[in-house]
Amino acid sequence: MLTGTALILLGAALCCWPRHGPWVAARPGRLLTWLRERTSRDKGGSELLRSAAILDLLAACLAGGLPVPVALEAVAPSASSATATALRSVAAHLAVGAGPAEAWAPVRDRPGLTELSVAAVRTARAGTALAAHAKDLASRLRESLSAEAEERAERAGVLLAAPIGLCFLPAFLCLGVLPVVLGLAGRLDGFL
Repeated sequence: MLTGTALILLGAALCCWPRHGPWVAARPGRLLTWLRERTSRDKGGSELLRSAAILDLLAACLAGGLPVPVALEAVAPSASSATATALRSVAAHLAVGAGPAEAWAPVRDRPGLTELSVAAVRTARAGTALAAHAKDLASRLRESLSAEAEERAERAGVLLAAPIGLCFLPAFLCLGVLPVVLGLAGRLDGFL
């Protein structure tokens, strides 16, 4: 029983080991790089989730009848500092009467808001409501984040199966098959 438990613990340790292998622990620079990559990837997802919340707030403000510059100023405090600066810049440009393409340029490089700037320029020319586009974009952002989270969870399940299989297969062979084979071999020696 101790052997099976030890193998299970070894499999769990191998599952949690960084994907770059044991040499990562020997090189702290590589470990820090791996941690930075992982944090930046997680930060990108939280930035997109925050952008979806901003888009929902913007859609609610616009649906409530606020002008676009006022709505942008209202949602800016809930954004990250760089995105808030971009939103305030767009609001200022729109307030002084800049063209839509020029006014929405600061948010083109912000995560999750690129499509908003394109939709805002299009709706300024066509006269359709920006609120519907913002709400639709927010739901699409959430769906893509949900699909990515499901994909990561499925990948984790596959990655967990290999170490567990590698642990249980030797334990099964050592504790289940080997004693039977040795027992049968001992009986066959008596017949020969």
